[in-house]
Amino acid sequence: MKRNLLLIFLVTLVGIIYIGRLFYLQIIVGGNKNPINSATVKIEYDYPERGYIYDRNNKLLVANQISYDVMIVPKEVKSIDTLEFCSLLKISKEEFSSKLKKIKGNPKKYAPWLPEIFIKQVAKENFAYLQEKLHKFNGFYIQKKIIRNYPIKSAANILGYLGEVNQLEAKKHNYYNSRDLIGRGGVERYYEDILRGIKGKKYYNLDHVRRITGSYKNGSYDTLAVAGNDLTLTLDSNLQKYGELLMTGKRGGIVAIEPSSGEILALVTAPSYDPNLMVGRKKSINSTILFGDKINNPTYDRGLQGAYAPGSPFKILNGLIGLQEGVIDKNTAVYCNGGYRYGKRKYEYMKCHCGIYRRPIRLKTAIAKSCNSYFAETYRKIINKPKNTKIGFENWSNQVKSFGLGNYLGYDLSVGNKGLVPNTKFYDDRYNFGWRATTNISNAIGQGEILTTPIQLANATAAIANKGFYYTPHILKKIKNKKINNVKFTTKKQTGVETRHFPEVIEAMHEVFKTGTGKYSQVKGIEICGKTGTVENFARINGKKVQLKDHSILIAFAPKENPKIAMAVFVENGGYGSTIAAPITSLMVEKYLTKTITRKDVEERMINLSLQDEYDKLIPKKDTIAPTTE
Repeated sequence: MKRNLLLIFLVTLVGIIYIGRLFYLQIIVGGNKNPINSATVKIEYDYPERGYIYDRNNKLLVANQISYDVMIVPKEVKSIDTLEFCSLLKISKEEFSSKLKKIKGNPKKYAPWLPEIFIKQVAKENFAYLQEKLHKFNGFYIQKKIIRNYPIKSAANILGYLGEVNQLEAKKHNYYNSRDLIGRGGVERYYEDILRGIKGKKYYNLDHVRRITGSYKNGSYDTLAVAGNDLTLTLDSNLQKYGELLMTGKRGGIVAIEPSSGEILALVTAPSYDPNLMVGRKKSINSTILFGDKINNPTYDRGLQGAYAPGSPFKILNGLIGLQEGVIDKNTAVYCNGGYRYGKRKYEYMKCHCGIYRRPIRLKTAIAKSCNSYFAETYRKIINKPKNTKIGFENWSNQVKSFGLGNYLGYDLSVGNKGLVPNTKFYDDRYNFGWRATTNISNAIGQGEILTTPIQLANATAAIANKGFYYTPHILKKIKNKKINNVKFTTKKQTGVETRHFPEVIEAMHEVFKTGTGKYSQVKGIEICGKTGTVENFARINGKKVQLKDHSILIAFAPKENPKIAMAVFVENGGYGSTIAAPITSLMVEKYLTKTITRKDVEERMINLSLQDEYDKLIPKKDTIAPTTE
C-alpha cells in the first residue's frame, strides 16, 4: 500500500513539474520571446517609402519607384516546370540552373529556410502576369521594395545612392537584413536614419514542413511600415546643373556657399555621372565601370576630397594675418624688381609677374596684381616677429587654421580630406639642421606644403566675406518641412583676424575684378570680389618628375556689400586662373544672382572648352603616375 502511494506521489510530482515547465516556457518565457528567433515563425517585411529629397527651391531631386524582387526559400523549392518559370522571368534555363545551384549548393552562405533574392527588380510590365502565375512554383514569391529615381540626373556626389546590406552589416545592425537597401555616399548615407523609415512586419506560424498555418499570436507582434522623412537640401539644383555644364570636358571642383548661413549652394565635381546609373538591374555593371575608372575617377568628389596647393588666393590670408600681427598696414610698401631674393645664394629667388618695377607696391595693389615679392616679405615678417622663429611659425599656422583650413570642417557629407597646414613639428621632422622663414618661403604664395580642398577655400572665402567669421558648411536645410536648428551649423566660428582688418583686403579683392587679373571676367551691375590663382602642377611619369600645365583657380564672393554667394573654382591643368577659373566663376555668380546669362559668348566658350588633350598626357604608358606637390 505504501509503495502504491509512493508511486502515485512520484507520478503526480513529475506531472506537476512537467506542467510547470511547460507553463514557464510557453507563457512566461514564450510570451516575451522575440518571434524572429523562432524557426517556426515566418516574417514578411513591408518596406516603407523612403523620404523624398528636394532642393532649396522645392524642386524634386530624389523620388521613389517600386521594385519587385523574386525571392527563393531554398528548402521549399520542389520540382517545377523550369521552361515556363524561365519564360516568366525572361531568363535562360542556364541562368536559372546556375542561380539555383549557387544558392542550394552553398548552405553555409544561404540558409535553406531563409529567403534569398533570386531575380532582382523584375520589370513593372511583367509583374502582374508573374504574380498571377507564381503560385505554381513552390519556394518562390515576390518581395516589393522601394528603389530610387533621380529626376534631375545631376549632383550624384551630393545625393549618393542605395546599395545592398551585406551579411556583416546585417549582424552589426538589428534593423537591417542581408540584401536590404542602405544609403551609400552623400546625403543618402549621412541621413540614412532619417530617410529610411521603419519596416512593417507580419508574423506567421509555420508547421513542420514550413507551411503557413495562420497569424502568429493573432497579429499581436505585427507592425505597420512608417515612411521615411522628406529632406530639403540647401542645394540650388539649377546652379548645380549649370556648374556641371561649365565643367564639361574638364576635371576639378566648384563649391558655392551662402556666407550668411554656411548653406552649400553648389558642390560640383568633374567628371561626374548620372545617379540613375546606380539604380536598376544594370547597377552592378555600371558600378563596376564607374568605380573601376581610375583615370577619370567619376566617383571621386574633387570638391571635398581633392587636395591642392591653394596658390595665389592664399596670399589673401597672409595679408590678413600680416595686418593682424601688425607687421604691415595698408601703406606698407615693398619694391619688387621682378622677384624676391631671400638668401645669399643665386638660386634663392622667387620670380614675380606683377609687372610693377622700381615702384612701391602696397597691399591693395599687391592683391590686385598678385605680387609674389610683397607677400614673401609679409610672410617673412610674420614668422620673424617673435625672436623665436618656431613661435612665430606656430602663431601663423594657428591663424591659418582659424579660417577652417587643415581640418574636415564638420559638414554633413560622408567624405572629405583635411588637407595640410604645417606646424613646427612638421618642419622639425623634415629638417634635421634647423629651418627658418626662408626655408618654407613658398608658403607665402600658397605653393609650399599647404594643401587645401575646394570646399575649404570656399569656406575661407565666406569668412572673408563675413569679415571674420563663418558657419560650418552644410547641405541639409529642412526635415519634413521643418527648418533644422542644429547648433553645429548655426554657431559662428571666429577667425583669428579682427573685423577691422577685412575692409582693406575686401576692397583689394574688388580691385582684382576692376583692374587686376580678373578684369576680363567682370559682370555688369555685380561687384565681384576675388583672387585668381595659377598653381604649379607636377606629376611623376615613368619615374620622372614632370611639370605639367598649371591648375587654374579662383576664389570670389558677390556682391561686395551683403554677399549672397562665396565660391572656389578649381580646374585641373587649366592654366592661368584668369583664363578659365575666372570666367567660370563670373558665370556662376551671374547665374545665381540674376538667374540669367548676358555674356553668351563667354558661356559658349567655357562649355565647349575641353582639356582632354592635357589629361591624355597623364595616362600611364607603363608606370603609374604619382602626383606630387613638390
